[in-house]
Amino acid sequence: MAVNENEARLLEDVKVFLQKLAPESERYLHNDLHLRDVPEDEPINAHSHLMAMMLSTNEVIPLMDGKLALGTWQSVLFFELDGPRQRTVFLQISGE
Repeated sequence: MAVNENEARLLEDVKVFLQKLAPESERYLHNDLHLRDVPEDEPINAHSHLMAMMLSTNEVIPLMDGKLALGTWQSVLFFELDGPRQRTVFLQISGE
C-alpha cells in the first residue's frame, strides 16, 4: 500500500523496482515447500513476501469535509504481489 501518483508509467517503474529487489527467479528457502507443512495449493511466493516488506501495510490520511485529504496527484494505491486473491481492507477513523 502507498500514497503516490496513480500514473501508469510510475506504476510500471514501481513494479520493475520491486522485481529487481526480489526477482521471482531467485532461489529462496521459503519456496522449499517440501520442507514445510503447507496446504496443497500453497504458491511459490517468497519473492512476494520480500516485496511486501518494502511497502507499507498502513497509511494515515486526514479527512477534511468527509473526504481524504490527498495532494493534487495523490491516490491510495494497493499492490497485488501474490495473486490475484480476495483481500480484506480495514478502515479505522478516529477523531472528532
